[in-house]
Amino acid sequence: MMLRSIIFLAALFAGAQAQALTAAEAKAIATGDTDARIAALNQAMPNADERTAAFIQALSDDAIKLAGEQVILLKDGKAYDPVTGIEAAMPATLDDITNNNRMRGELDNALAALKLFSKDQALRAAAILELQGSNDDGRLPLIEKALATESVPALKDQLGLLRAAMLLGSADKSKRLQAATLLAQSGNPNTKTLLLERLKIETEGDVKTALQTSLRSVESSLMLGERLGQLFTGISLGSILLLVALGLAITYGLMGVINMAHGELMMIGAYATYVVQGVFQKHLSGAFDWYLLAAVPVSFMTSALVGAALERSVIRFLYGRPLETLLATWGISLMLMQGVRSIFGAQNVGVENPRWMSGGVQLLGNLQLPYNRLVIIAFAAAVLLAMAWLIARTRLGLFVRGVTQNRAIASCMGVNTARIDTYAFALGSGIAGLAGCALSQVGNVGPDLGQGYIVDSFMVVVLGGVGQLAGTVYAALGLGLLNKLLEGWTGAVLAKIAVLVFIIIFIQKRPQGIFAMKGREV
Repeated sequence: MMLRSIIFLAALFAGAQAQALTAAEAKAIATGDTDARIAALNQAMPNADERTAAFIQALSDDAIKLAGEQVILLKDGKAYDPVTGIEAAMPATLDDITNNNRMRGELDNALAALKLFSKDQALRAAAILELQGSNDDGRLPLIEKALATESVPALKDQLGLLRAAMLLGSADKSKRLQAATLLAQSGNPNTKTLLLERLKIETEGDVKTALQTSLRSVESSLMLGERLGQLFTGISLGSILLLVALGLAITYGLMGVINMAHGELMMIGAYATYVVQGVFQKHLSGAFDWYLLAAVPVSFMTSALVGAALERSVIRFLYGRPLETLLATWGISLMLMQGVRSIFGAQNVGVENPRWMSGGVQLLGNLQLPYNRLVIIAFAAAVLLAMAWLIARTRLGLFVRGVTQNRAIASCMGVNTARIDTYAFALGSGIAGLAGCALSQVGNVGPDLGQGYIVDSFMVVVLGGVGQLAGTVYAALGLGLLNKLLEGWTGAVLAKIAVLVFIIIFIQKRPQGIFAMKGREV
């Protein structure tokens, strides 16, 4: 790991026309008290070359030792001169160099600053994020050098704010005033901390006023980020509830079956995703990033087959008897959970995100939209559209609607109602499997996965209106947003209670839900 880091940092400065690291600089950075070492490090940084970068990385990795007055770099069991890179004789005794937390922080900042010159835009962006919150003006020459060479406008703006944050500690009043004005544009939480700390020690009245103005602007930007973050989190939770409730909208909303095993069908879809991940890891490691594309149909088919077996063996004998259906499916849910525990164990299993779902979109300093959440929102919308098309535009959908509205007439028209019941229940179960596949990307998968969503999904279907897909969408997104907004004010537990009270009051006033059946559908 250390060797790869040294090679990488050396590559950053390959061909650089800069002053090389000297033996005196290496010794000053490695020995002495912390203040002197940091001063020597800051002095060497503006003219850093590949040797300087490799030396700082080795020092951070505890690979620099002392042999009397000589500084030695250890690599692969051999001794090297850190200035020339030439192999040296291994000394008989070597003394360790102690880096306290402050020194390690300075070394990390120095390494991040050196990455500002990488050809990789992502690395430069990461380096800027690492340096945010630092007010050490010893890095200013390097920051200004990076600012002069940066070609990406967004990164150039961030470097400008970083420069302003470092100028905030300057002894020059005009520079502090300029920095305070520039930092008003920042929406980073670290900037707020810097401004507060500077306010405590600032003595100049006009600078203090500028700092207070900037602080109000930064707090306003951070508040906007928090509100937008809550909104996005609510939509994300709503999309998950929508996926979970869509299958229930068929089995309960259209077929009238109170399926307490719906959460376990979702759990089966999540475990199917875990199994597909394992197959790709073992046999198709080169294509691992695409395992999720194979997991989607597998999770759907696995849960659909289990649902079809459940309908054929138990549910078909209980149509029109909701209490017996509830008790029977509750017992089946316990059996499915115990079956999964017997096969996979009682502990949660981890499902990894593909690389293309890692990271996120940074919109504001305190607002990042994770890719996995964005993908789930898009996936929920796609499943909703596919389901709406299937129910409204296909022959199977026509038969499902016909059987659920008037079973006797549909049978008289030649529809095999028993087969349609199985198809409809399998479809609802398959969609539950898709929900489990999506949930595996945002949390651990365990035998109790479905228990946390079954009550919420029933509330979504009832609130939206039994048998109404549009109502399911409105209810899922509405409950997700309401829950997250209330969490910010009352906490998670009270928010859950408040949502439940709201639903109870709403159903009391409008028992048919948001969208009621009309005409013959009743």
